[in-house]
Amino acid sequence: MAKPPKTAAKPASKPRKKAPAKKRLKPAEQARIAEIFARFEAQESDPRTELDYASPFTLVVAVALSAQATDVSVNKATARLFEVADTPQKMLALGEAGLKPFISSIGLFNMKAKNVIALSRILIEQYGGEVPLERDKLQALPGIGRKTASVVLNELRIEPAIAVDTHVFRVSHRLELSRGKTPDAVEADLMAIVPDPLKTRAHHWLILHGRYTCVARRPRCEDCVVGDLCPSRRLFVRD
Repeated sequence: MAKPPKTAAKPASKPRKKAPAKKRLKPAEQARIAEIFARFEAQESDPRTELDYASPFTLVVAVALSAQATDVSVNKATARLFEVADTPQKMLALGEAGLKPFISSIGLFNMKAKNVIALSRILIEQYGGEVPLERDKLQALPGIGRKTASVVLNELRIEPAIAVDTHVFRVSHRLELSRGKTPDAVEADLMAIVPDPLKTRAHHWLILHGRYTCVARRPRCEDCVVGDLCPSRRLFVRD
């Protein structure tokens, strides 16, 4: 008796990335966290990056240049740069040697120039000169890591993400929103506790709070909108 033909095995499907599990918090802690973000929202309902940009491409370039640099220094450089090269085509025509003088005041400018020219070429050759707004494609571009992709997607309100820099890391610990020891651990904690409707804005609230109020050395607790909700206040203020 002839054996039935073997059927080809179906390729295993890639497991979907799970959404961050909601933390089990006591009602009082849930209320505290909700009040923290409610106050941030009351203070600034639509926070945005302080990097200057006019398109997804200029945003990607600005965020890539901002690694280990201040937004002020990047804006100063891109104000001149984007006047002559605000598209992948113009950037590629400018070339690596032409780009460097515009960004030489920014740290790691040699590597950043190389990456910006390389990603401009890829955008032209593979995406018709448009920035792909999917995480995996963004992260595949030279110089665009997970954090940069998160900032871009979140700023454009495409994907909720909370990129963790030094400011977000510091504020999250002082407010005891996280005790994570790495940026990824802090991000996971924040994504699990921040109310869904606020996730696209939480990154900006935390970074701006850390930049202007909850600064590293001498936090301005007297001006803090969430001071009475901060467990770390007692470390800096004697009532």
